[in-house]
Formats: sequence, structure tokens, C-alpha cells
Amino acid sequence: MDDARRTLDELIQKRGVNYSSVSRLLGRNAAYIQQYIRRGSPKQLDDQDRSVLARFFGVDERVLGVPANYSSAVAELVQVPVLNVEASAGYGALPGMETKSAQFGFDEKWLRRLTASNASNLSIIAVHGDSMEPTLHDGDEVMIDLGDGQSRLRDGIYVLRMDEMLSVKRIALEPQGKRASVLSDNPAYPSWRGIEKRMLNIVGRVLWFGRAV
Repeated sequence: MDDARRTLDELIQKRGVNYSSVSRLLGRNAAYIQQYIRRGSPKQLDDQDRSVLARFFGVDERVLGVPANYSSAVAELVQVPVLNVEASAGYGALPGMETKSAQFGFDEKWLRRLTASNASNLSIIAVHGDSMEPTLHDGDEVMIDLGDGQSRLRDGIYVLRMDEMLSVKRIALEPQGKRASVLSDNPAYPSWRGIEKRMLNIVGRVLWFGRAV
């Protein structure tokens, strides 16, 4: 038994699982891992299986038999800027200092599930205040699609300019389609109804939020 097979066998025993359950983890037939370890078939784990096992057992992928000539592809992350600006979920925040303070990297495929917009249209800003509780908390960071605004307005959470300040609010289109309500999720704060859509100054649609634990 070579080192990779011996290591995998030891990891399985330490975790208290069995060959068949690990095989099912990989989407393989129940005997797959036993055959790999005990019979040497297949000769090597394929890249996807090895990656899944490394994450499951919390080990470096190399201990599971990365071929000597193997070069893992490094995923290119899409960088989304974090701006030095807050969108109020309270009493309003001035939109000054809209400069980059940092960047977050996101997997391109994951971003594509959120939006078809170019990455250049995406920005992350902080939420200030509690008018969108319990949906958004003070200090949450939200990703905004600046390319998804007035022309595609629909129900959802948006960042708007209101009285020259940035605010994050929920927008609900009214049945006739020409007017909208601008809502605070927290009932302790005001909402505005019956506003003509063209009067709304939309900055962008909120796609995602991050929160410290």
C-alpha cells in the first residue's frame, strides 16, 4: 500500500466513517474507496475526488497523492471594490468619500449566479443604522449592482439617493406599475407610498450582504 492510500485509510479510521460512506460522499459506488485502498484500482484518485476528500478530512491535497507533474489551476477571483461610503438604514448618510478602501475577491461563476452585469458595475458599501432590521443590520456590507437600476426597477432592496444622501430601502411596485413604495423593514421608521417611479433616484440593486459573526 502506497503512502497516499495508507494516509486515506488512516483518515477514514480516525474520522470514524467507513469506505462506503466516503464513496457515497464522492458520488461513487459503495465499493469505490475500498477498491482504491485495498486493490489499487484506480491507480490514482481523479482531481475532483482528491479535492473533495482533502476538504472533508481537512488535509493538504498533496498527502492524498497529487501526481508529481500535477499543477492545480488557481481560480481567478473577480475583485469587487469596497467603497468608503455608508448607505443609511436610519437617518441618512452623505455619499462623500466614494473611494476604494479595499477589495473582496469572488468566484466568477458564483457572481454569475447573482447577476449578468460586468464586475465593473459592482461595489460593496456598509449599511449604517437599523431601519432595515431584521433584514439588514447596522454594519452589514452589501454588494450593489450599479448597472441594475431605474430601467429594470422591480421589487427588491435598493440603494437610493434621498435628499442628497444614500439610503438602503425596500422597493415594492404598486399594482398599476407606474408607482412604487419605498419601505423600511423596521416598522419604527417611515415608509413612502405612491411615488412615481421616475422620481426615484436609484443607485443600484442590492444583490448580497455580508455580516460579521
